[in-house]
Amino acid sequence: MTKVVLDLKTWGNSLGVRLPAAIARAAKLHKDQRVKLSVIDGQVIIAPVFNESPSLEEMIENFDPAIHGGEAMPTSQRLGAEQW
Repeated sequence: MTKVVLDLKTWGNSLGVRLPAAIARAAKLHKDQRVKLSVIDGQVIIAPVFNESPSLEEMIENFDPAIHGGEAMPTSQRLGAEQW
């Protein structure tokens, strides 16, 4: 078991802690990985999130027209099976 004692630091209006590389390796965590925080019996638990699809709200929040190309179909013409 890997253990370490750290100090909480102020990060904006929140508290933050940096995970040492040894702890991250032992927990198989990596940069930019999504994690879930929970409090169980007064202890903070950090757990990786696997295969959790983003909600519609998250997808809309992350949508950037400059990256994703704007509208999906910017035409008023009928296409493919829509023509009858």
